[in-house]
Amino acid sequence: MEPLAPHEKVFVDRAFLEDENHGEIDCHDCHGGNPGEPDFIAAHDGLVRDPTTGDATRVCGDCHEEVTTIAKGSLHVTLKPFQLMIDSRSGNTPETKANVDTARNAHCGACHASCGQCHISRPSYVGGGFLDGHQFIRTPPMREVCTACHGSRIENEYFGKNQGSPPDVHWRKRFFRCIKCHTGEEMHGDGQTDAAHRYEAPRAPRCEDCHLSIYAEGADNAKQHRTHREQVSCQVCHSVPYKNCSSCHVALDRYGFKYFNNDENFLGFKIGLNPQQSLKRPQRFVTLRHVPVAPNLFDFYVENGLAEFDALPTWKLATPHNIRRITPQNKTCNACHGNKALFLLSGDVSEPYRRANAMVMVPETEIPPRQDEQALLSIDQGETP
Repeated sequence: MEPLAPHEKVFVDRAFLEDENHGEIDCHDCHGGNPGEPDFIAAHDGLVRDPTTGDATRVCGDCHEEVTTIAKGSLHVTLKPFQLMIDSRSGNTPETKANVDTARNAHCGACHASCGQCHISRPSYVGGGFLDGHQFIRTPPMREVCTACHGSRIENEYFGKNQGSPPDVHWRKRFFRCIKCHTGEEMHGDGQTDAAHRYEAPRAPRCEDCHLSIYAEGADNAKQHRTHREQVSCQVCHSVPYKNCSSCHVALDRYGFKYFNNDENFLGFKIGLNPQQSLKRPQRFVTLRHVPVAPNLFDFYVENGLAEFDALPTWKLATPHNIRRITPQNKTCNACHGNKALFLLSGDVSEPYRRANAMVMVPETEIPPRQDEQALLSIDQGETP
């Protein structure tokens, strides 16, 4: 994303000052500082750039109490999955955990969201700057907010920026924006569910929310959908190759600036066992994405900081945003059945990582066997094979 010019970041539009809802609020009521101080430096002492970070109830709660109260628990605010996953892998000594926390807060905590960084400015992660002269935008713009953070994977997949991969059908045919599926209710949370993962978040979208009739008698491919309903996720049949990242390393350069480095990223498609089966996601087979984690991720801060690295897989449940109606693996039954190349097998994982991925690798004996497609076609047509 192209950064804003310095003046664009801070220019306050007159329209904001004339806004009947927010324009009458004094700057210092939200941002602090010393409005009665004539000296420029002293007047800005204690200024808070984003007063909505963490807990926005103080500055937004008078008018938006319900939303700000529940949003404190939003995964975009808490980044709880990052903490839980890293804690699961980290060593048990207090000193090690403290050093890991320092590393995580420095490098993994920059992607949080706040009320302001969705509805007033671009996220700090991409340099910030007002979206529209400090005016409050009810529905955050997709390209300046959503994919500003979710860019390297979701943006490239959804808009077809990965070489050889077309745009997601929901964008190519319908120009659906993120909010079409990911509503404000999902983003804000419900204030009650203490979700440990984005797939546990309340009001998370499900394909069936829109595709209501796919299992109905007489619908296109209804038999195939009913047969596979509890067996495979929608993405197993309708996704195409997506971005995967290998090991990541974080550190500070000689000037104290934070940086990270991924050894490799690649486009791939792998089906594995569902590591998070639940009532919402009962399927046995799901798409898996390799995530950029390695045992020496935090070595700059603490040696062997991820002593329990094998506690979680490096191939994780994924729901790629590159959906197509027809894909290479669903053109025929045997494009998937018996096709070992699609499944995450032991041979696809290097030996040091097999223990971590034991729960998601597919034993060759469990790969769905090849089918007699002519017989299946006859059954579909009501004939005796």
